[in-house]
Amino acid sequence: MHRVVLLGFGLALAAGPLPAQTAPAAHSAAATITASDVAHHIGVIADDSMMGRDTPSRGLELTARYVADQFRRFGLKPAGDSGTWLQHYPIERRRLDAAGSRVTLRAHGTESVARFDRTALFVTGTISGKPLTGPTVVLGGRLTANDVDSLALRDRMVLYTADLSRPSAEALQVARAIRAAQPKAVILVSDLPPSRFAARIPASLSPRTTVNLGLERPPFVEVSGTAVAPVLGAAKLNLAAIRADTAPVIRELPGLKITVELKDSVLQSLTAPNTVGILEGSDPVLRKEYLVYSAHMDHIGITPGQADSINNGADDDGSGTTGVIELAEAFSRPGGRPRRSIIFLTVSGEEKGLWGSRYFTEHTPVPVGQIVADINMDMIGRNWPDTIVAIGREHSDLGATLDRVNRAHPELGMTAIDDRWPEERFYFRSDHYNFARKGIPILFFFNGVHPDYHQVTDSPDKINSEKESRILKLLYYLGREIGDAPARPKWNPESYKDIVDEPEGR
Repeated sequence: MHRVVLLGFGLALAAGPLPAQTAPAAHSAAATITASDVAHHIGVIADDSMMGRDTPSRGLELTARYVADQFRRFGLKPAGDSGTWLQHYPIERRRLDAAGSRVTLRAHGTESVARFDRTALFVTGTISGKPLTGPTVVLGGRLTANDVDSLALRDRMVLYTADLSRPSAEALQVARAIRAAQPKAVILVSDLPPSRFAARIPASLSPRTTVNLGLERPPFVEVSGTAVAPVLGAAKLNLAAIRADTAPVIRELPGLKITVELKDSVLQSLTAPNTVGILEGSDPVLRKEYLVYSAHMDHIGITPGQADSINNGADDDGSGTTGVIELAEAFSRPGGRPRRSIIFLTVSGEEKGLWGSRYFTEHTPVPVGQIVADINMDMIGRNWPDTIVAIGREHSDLGATLDRVNRAHPELGMTAIDDRWPEERFYFRSDHYNFARKGIPILFFFNGVHPDYHQVTDSPDKINSEKESRILKLLYYLGREIGDAPARPKWNPESYKDIVDEPEGR
């Protein structure tokens, strides 16, 4: 689980066992999921020999190969790089060249230069090394994402008055909408006092580790409002009034020219693995659509300076990785597969910021529009013996499907319940979120944290493997229902509007 964001069973639409769930073949397939197998796989994945599975590390590579060996044993189709089971993504350690980077503003003979060692900060985006300029538009006031969606911002320089160093949910949504509109660059104007702004500079110049997604994204930079006040005054731009405006502010400023120059250097290049296998569906038409089962196989590595220094990550997320393996075995048994195809996926870099799932959803082995749902598992081996939290159920009709399947299988003694900790924003903190951003409905199964979370004491002996085996049987039956249904899952329209990053989700 990455450290970063109530509907009852009355929504269920059908009563009694579901025919597809009671077929002998389905029961036989589900029966391959056993407590002893769960314990065995977690024992391997969370063994000291894996050295805490940091991203990247040799232990992580060994874990990925172990998962790949299981996929091969079950007869899955490899869906990684060049016909292999592994999809490696590039990790780069980069440092901003402060001396070679600047933001220059000019208006009516007045010029202000914000420099990255004193009055400017790089926030995010692609650094191309080329100067960026274009027509300037100012955005601010009570601007909403809907307002931004109606604007033509492509190839423009956007001067945005919100201060994302103290972000609100609304400001973040607006920033996401601005980025999606593909401007040349976005310049955030901060209202922090100069001393407080300057105090943030050293951290911004530290080397940063990023995943190269192969995508061009407009750079976001932040400049001190005090530093650029002279040129904004010359352009007759009153930022205080714009911030206080209760209406959206959208203003063309042909007299203000902004140039952003960013340079950086690559200090180190590495890679990390995802493991990907596909089981083809039984229906000649529906097999072109895919359900994904996902979990992250990485953990936080080694904590030096103590007798037991290896963070084994048995629950986080050896339990979820084991879940993917066990479900792959169950579905691969004769009569076990549904009409739709299934992608079994274990990713890395979740603990670093959802790296592997972000890369996978940008480089899927099948068209992303053909992925109908993601069922993600992160920490499913601890806490209550008879319940598991299903996060995201209110955002699509997958919640109703889960209720229907859950009610059809009382013999499992396992009830999927609503998110008990909405204030923790777990919906945004594990790998399913990158699928949701792409417009793919998700369910996230999670047993909550415990005193051993991100500690060396998260060890295999504390896993309730019998409980986990019952959760996985429930998820097998859920996958059969999703995989055999005539129609693909559907979003709640309001949730789609709030969550899905539309231009990137197509």
